[in-house]
Amino acid sequence: MSRGAEVIVAGAGALGLNAALALADAGCSVSVWDPTDGPNASAVAAGMLAPVFEAALDAETAGDLDLLLAARNLWAGLAARAGIEVDRSGTAAVGSEAWLAEVRAGLTRLGLRGADLPRDTLEDLAPGVAPGLQAVLVREDWRLEPGPALRALRQAALAAGVVFRGEAARERGRVDWLVVATGAGQGLARAAPELARLSPIKGQILRFPDVTGGRVSLRGEGAYAVPATGGLAVGATMEPGVDDPRVDPVTLAPLVHAAGRLFPALDGATFAAAAGVRAATPDGLPMAGPSATPGVILAVGARRNGWLLAPLVAQVVTACVTGRDAGPYAVRLDPARFEERRIGEGAR
Repeated sequence: MSRGAEVIVAGAGALGLNAALALADAGCSVSVWDPTDGPNASAVAAGMLAPVFEAALDAETAGDLDLLLAARNLWAGLAARAGIEVDRSGTAAVGSEAWLAEVRAGLTRLGLRGADLPRDTLEDLAPGVAPGLQAVLVREDWRLEPGPALRALRQAALAAGVVFRGEAARERGRVDWLVVATGAGQGLARAAPELARLSPIKGQILRFPDVTGGRVSLRGEGAYAVPATGGLAVGATMEPGVDDPRVDPVTLAPLVHAAGRLFPALDGATFAAAAGVRAATPDGLPMAGPSATPGVILAVGARRNGWLLAPLVAQVVTACVTGRDAGPYAVRLDPARFEERRIGEGAR
């Protein structure tokens, strides 16, 4: 069935809502199932669409710059479609000269370079940044505000005819397709056995309601800082294997100290903390594509790049349902890649 398919999307985070909107735009009858009181890691995120610094600073994604940039490029059309504001001011790596040398080396390996910011320019873009810090700016990394973006996606989906159910999906039932976009949740593991490949990663983030933070996002040594309407967001911890969504003051403490190193005025300042649990695959890229179970499609495991990768994942999901070309990156997101690797390793 290539047109008019009936689809359940399980999960109303960034991946699920993007998939639902894309499927509705493709002519499908879509319902989104998600408990209204359930955790949503997409809402806790900082909303960074940062292909360059993700690839330059994270060894796990260093080889995926092309895919990350392709995903980011899809945001221009998606933002216009859903009424989402995307800030393209850029992101600055801020730190000691020794650390910035490593950042520049990482950019060079990618065939890129940033712009060294004079100190007065840095202070204009990020008032209150700690004395002695220097910065390298890249324009390719963007950002959005997750709360407004989730609301905009939901409204766009509703206008496109998507129906929302405030409960968890338990099975595919009689619909044509079930799209599993449940993050780290294992509630649909019987329908999608590939979910067993996921591991949880807990992330905690700080929000300083009385601090604006300036006009660009900052990537520092041990923390990032993102200006937002609700105050400066500073994040985030990365706690592999932890699936407890409660705020933990002990593991949060180093992040509080890192925030003070970036902005001395934050030392002792009032903040609110939030935590979310994300899902990661063994290679750091999401699983987007068909499950071994007929009629089931996966859209999970984006690690900390859920917002960045959401429109690309939605493109692959929609192609699976409609029979369209999934694009050049679908094979790298195929859920079967881990099974193929396991079989190949066993043959050796």
